[in-house]
Amino acid sequence: MARNTRRRPKQRATLAAFALILGGGGMMAANVYASATDGGTSDAQVLSGAATIDCPDVATQLTEVPDQARAEVDKELANLDAQIAEAYKRLGESGDAIRQDPGFAENAIAGPLKDKRAAVLARIGAAIEKAGAERPQGLDDLAACAVRDSGNAPAPEEGGDGGEQAGDGQDQQNGDGQQDGGEQQGGDQQDGQDQDQGGQDGGQEQGGNGGQAGNGPVAGDYVSIESVQPNVDKPQASGDASTGTFTSECGVNANGVFNSDNVIAAPGVSNGAHHFHDYIGNQATNAFVSDDELTRAETSCEDQRDKSSYYWPVLRLQNGTEEQDAQSPGGGIEGNAGEIVTPKDVTLTFVGNPKAKVTAMPRLLRIITGDAKSFVNGPANANASWSCTGFEDRQLKDKYPLCPEGSDVVRSFAFQSCWDGRNIDSANHRTHMAFTDAEGNCPAGFQPIPQLVQRIVYDVDAPSLEDGGKTVPLFAVDSFPEQLHKPITDHGDFINVFEEDLMNEMVDCINEGRTCGAGAGGGDNGGGDNGGDNGNGGGDDGNGDDGNGNGNGGGDNGAEQPTATPDEPGQGDDGGQDDGNQGGGQNDGDQGGDQGNQDGGQEPPAATEEPADNGDKATAQPDVKVSEPADAGGQDDAQGGADNGDGGNDGGGQEAQAAQVPGSLPELEDDTQAQGAGGSLAETGAQLWPAAIGGVLVIFGFFVLRSVRRNA
Repeated sequence: MARNTRRRPKQRATLAAFALILGGGGMMAANVYASATDGGTSDAQVLSGAATIDCPDVATQLTEVPDQARAEVDKELANLDAQIAEAYKRLGESGDAIRQDPGFAENAIAGPLKDKRAAVLARIGAAIEKAGAERPQGLDDLAACAVRDSGNAPAPEEGGDGGEQAGDGQDQQNGDGQQDGGEQQGGDQQDGQDQDQGGQDGGQEQGGNGGQAGNGPVAGDYVSIESVQPNVDKPQASGDASTGTFTSECGVNANGVFNSDNVIAAPGVSNGAHHFHDYIGNQATNAFVSDDELTRAETSCEDQRDKSSYYWPVLRLQNGTEEQDAQSPGGGIEGNAGEIVTPKDVTLTFVGNPKAKVTAMPRLLRIITGDAKSFVNGPANANASWSCTGFEDRQLKDKYPLCPEGSDVVRSFAFQSCWDGRNIDSANHRTHMAFTDAEGNCPAGFQPIPQLVQRIVYDVDAPSLEDGGKTVPLFAVDSFPEQLHKPITDHGDFINVFEEDLMNEMVDCINEGRTCGAGAGGGDNGGGDNGGDNGNGGGDDGNGDDGNGNGNGGGDNGAEQPTATPDEPGQGDDGGQDDGNQGGGQNDGDQGGDQGNQDGGQEPPAATEEPADNGDKATAQPDVKVSEPADAGGQDDAQGGADNGDGGNDGGGQEAQAAQVPGSLPELEDDTQAQGAGGSLAETGAQLWPAAIGGVLVIFGFFVLRSVRRNA
């Protein structure tokens, strides 16, 4: 069962009944998505919770909006999202009405929604015209929405293909019946991810509506990672390739900074995301923060010159726990229910380009990667990847991974790395940035910048699909209500608030092929500090050669992994890959990420190969040596795995550990705390002093007693 390391390390999560609600207490029970047959949905599908509200995404159409109209347009776009959320809520509460009136869903929900959207679209057009630009063509055609089959219907009692209803790359999505004006993709949607994944859900049939809020996830949203074939590639570096890496260590949001805003997509709008985000780095990020406030805010990053904002939808366990947002917009009342799980480890690695040198990011550059609405929009902008430690050469887009015992869930984002050279944002928050092509080249007119590769690890167990997650709870990311917590809706957001000198250091480091930043071996930040996953990113997320040919050490994988294209989600730019020595040979013992046996795939000390709860639970990697217990450099037991680096011993690392920003590092798990004797002689001495003083007092008392007896 999954553990919540934020508040109850090593404690089993509580279980709760998973109620399917049709029309009760404001909780949404409808599940959604487009039919591949008739373009609509039946009463039975709506009543079984197998329908959603499917609307064209207006924001993606607005590629040109005058600056003078941008604020008003953003607020109206947020208004459209609120209208969809409200319509979806009504759909879930209208079971009785739909039974009595077969046309209720269309007449009382979709029809009024179209009218409301038409009014908003008219205001958007007027705002653009008022700013002196031409009204966008086809804007009025984007008003119509539909109530559509989601593919989440309960499995048939006998036979049938219930286990494949959400499988086969989710072929059913959007189908052939797209509404007018939308840019949604049709047919076989999920970006070549079919690879026989449908029906690979452990033989389970898809039962029930899933999720404690009734709107997902469902069994068909999961697939065993062991059934997925390796699918990661990388372009070959050539010419003026920039092969270095720069790592920023900003913690895991252990201090619990959350909100349901999105200052990039919906500035000035409370609850603009309709789901909750984890925030690390900049501690002031919300819908109303100004650029000036961002530059002056506190940061959870180890290097205080990185005040950048990094955020993503929270991951929740569907276990009945009521979080702080259980009765709040963006939380439980919009279908985002359950226990928020704090990541076990977060790695932020900036990598280069396989064909060219990179240039500095402009200050306050905004990047959104992935698409929070891709369940209805289609996969064109989807860019999150899901995998498991030890299997990161296998990446999923449209499924959550079922990880084997001893392996953790990994979600990855490889952000766009080509900038138009002019704008820090754009009307649809996309067109100022682009991905490289398959060979690593930026499009014409764009220039390569350091690519952020973000890797988030969770200690959650594979849910029990056969009973809908009652024994071991389902897990899923927060989403817009009508997006049903589908994994393909995952996304990440970044605002660059690096100080100029640090950004220049990053660019020089990457262009010169060096390994820099937090955890760089023997160099920039205190020797072996932040070994394991936080040292150089671990896993597949872009760790470069450390100068010793060790590459990125296989990171979390605990097994040899192929490298991948820099713009592949979850993959980095460079690296030798299978040695387990973090870049620069840093001492993996110091302070790595979650402070267990860190993500170099190291075995725990004392030659045990038990996988349970030792760091990232990676399988033993044969070419990684485990240091002897007497090794003073890193205390393998609790401080980040084997001391296998070539340099950067604990000297500077422990001072850096003591100086961490509160909340910037994950909490130790119980077994880690029990094992650890500390990472330095100073810590060892601190533990021995009380015992030594006690011994002196005992001896002193003995002599006093003898003296008293003699005098008596």
